[in-house]
Amino acid sequence: MREQVLAAAGELASVRGWDRVTVADLAERAEVSRPSIYKEFGDRAGIGRALVQRETDNFLRGVAEALERPGGDVATCLVGAVSYALNESADNPLISAVLRAARHGTDGLLPYLASRPDPIFDSARSLLEVWLTHREPTKGVWRTAEAADVAVRLTLSHMLLPAGESDRVPELLLQAVLAVLAPAG
Repeated sequence: MREQVLAAAGELASVRGWDRVTVADLAERAEVSRPSIYKEFGDRAGIGRALVQRETDNFLRGVAEALERPGGDVATCLVGAVSYALNESADNPLISAVLRAARHGTDGLLPYLASRPDPIFDSARSLLEVWLTHREPTKGVWRTAEAADVAVRLTLSHMLLPAGESDRVPELLLQAVLAVLAPAG
C-alpha cells in the first residue's frame, strides 16, 4: 500500500505540482482509503517527506551505480555520475517538475529538500567522498571531502539552473573536482 500511494503521489505531483495534490486524489489514484493513508503517513506532509526520501534513495542509487562502472577510471566514473544526475533531473518526471517549479519560485516539495538538506546533499557528498577515498592513491594529502563538496554543489547548481551548453557540464565539473582533489603542496 505504501508504494502504491508514493507512486500515485509521484505521478500526480509530476503533472499537477505537489501543491495541487490532495489526500483524496491519492486515495483515488492508489485505490486505498484515506484513513489508510493517514495511518501510514500521518498527514500530507508525511507523504511529501516519504516521497522525497524515496526519490532521493533512487537517485543516489543511480549515482552510486554510475560511479561503480566496471573498468572506469576516476575521471570517467565522475563524468558518468554527473551525466546521470543531470539526465535524471531532466528525464525523471517528478524531479523535473520539482526543479521547474523551483525555478519559478513555487513547489510544495522543495521545502522537504530545503528544510533538511541532508537527504540529497549530505548523502551525495558522503557517497562521493567515500568513493573518492577508496579510488584515489594514499600518497599525499588528497582533499576528498572538499572535492566531493564541490562536485555535489556544482551538480545540484546545474540541476537547478541548467547551463546553455549542458553537454559540456560534466567535463567542466570534472576539471573543477580534479583541481580541488589534487594533493596539497
